[in-house]
Amino acid sequence: MHYAPNIELAFNSVEYIMRDVPHGYFIRYIHANGASMFFIVVYAHIGRGLYYGSYMEPRELLWCSGVMLLLLMMGTAFTGYVLPWGQMSFWGATVITSMVTAIPVAGQPIVQWLWGGFTVSNATLN
Repeated sequence: MHYAPNIELAFNSVEYIMRDVPHGYFIRYIHANGASMFFIVVYAHIGRGLYYGSYMEPRELLWCSGVMLLLLMMGTAFTGYVLPWGQMSFWGATVITSMVTAIPVAGQPIVQWLWGGFTVSNATLN
């Protein structure tokens, strides 16, 4: 593999993939645009469900399972966003995970678990 999940090497490994791996730039851009298109389709699907009232009885449990799947997809997308470890990735990880501290009592321990320590660091990336 060409990617290195280390805060010292991650950005350079992405640059290596973009510049030196044959068609690496193409694969990365297809992946990024495909992920964006996927979420556009998901949001259109949610809009359709809202329009037709799919959240109402007797389908409310099905709607809730769809919302849970949406949250899981957003979490997975967030982990992919952090991988290049540039400035946007670092501050995105810091700000988004810090929002968990709004949860009373358990927020700070959850953030420390997500970060793998007291700050966003190599443990966060791994």
